[in-house]
Amino acid sequence: MRNILKNYSLIFSSILIIGCSSNEDLNIPGKVTLISPTDNQTCESGTSTSETQTEISFSWAPSDYTENYDLKITNLNSNKIVWNSKNTTVTSTAVLDKGQPYSWSVNSRNSNVSDIISSDTWKFFIGGLGVVNYAPYPATLKTPANSSTVSRDANGKISFRWEGNDPDVGDTLIYTLYVDKIDGKQTPNSDHTDLTTNELDVVLDGATTYYWRVKTSDGKNNSYSIVRTFKTK
Repeated sequence: MRNILKNYSLIFSSILIIGCSSNEDLNIPGKVTLISPTDNQTCESGTSTSETQTEISFSWAPSDYTENYDLKITNLNSNKIVWNSKNTTVTSTAVLDKGQPYSWSVNSRNSNVSDIISSDTWKFFIGGLGVVNYAPYPATLKTPANSSTVSRDANGKISFRWEGNDPDVGDTLIYTLYVDKIDGKQTPNSDHTDLTTNELDVVLDGATTYYWRVKTSDGKNNSYSIVRTFKTK
C-alpha cells in the first residue's frame, strides 16, 4: 500500500512540474521596448551620407532570454523592407533615403525555442531638403484583413477600417477609399472621397475578389497605402 501511495505521489509531482512550466523555464524571449527613433518622429535627421541618404541609429531596451534581435525597417511608400538581423546588442544603424516615411520594429529570438516575439511598430519621417510640410504617413489598413474571406451583412455591406497619421502636428486628414475588382487603383466612387472618418461600409457583390487601398491627404500632400485583397462570401 505504501508503494502504491509513493507511486501516486511521484506521478502527481511530475504532473505539477509539467503543469507549472513557465516562460522562464522555456526561455521564451521577452518583448522588446523601442527607444529611438521615437514614435511619429516628425523630422529624423540622422547622419547625412549623401544628398539623398542618411544613416539612422536605432536603439531599444534589452529583453529577457533574447540571444538575437532582428531589426525590421519598412519604407511606407514603397513597402520595401530592410532587415538588420542577428544583432546581439540593443543598437543598430541603417542607411535610408531622405524625405521618406518609415516604420520599424524588433523581433526577439532565442535558439532554444521557435517562438519569435515582435515589438510594437513605430513610425518616423526622415527629413528632406526644402521640405516644409510633410506628406501624411500611408494609411494602415485594418479590415478586411489581407487575403481574408469576408461575410457581407444583411444589406450586402462590408466594413472597411484603416488608421491614418501625419508627421505635421495640426494637419486635418482627408481620406479616399479605393475598392474595385481589378487592382485597387481604379477611379473611386464619389461617395468614397473626401472622407473625414477612417471607416466606411460599402455594398459589394458576393463571391467576388476585391482590391482596396486608401489615399490620405493633408490638403497639401498625399500618400497611398499598399493594396490589399480579400474575397466576399
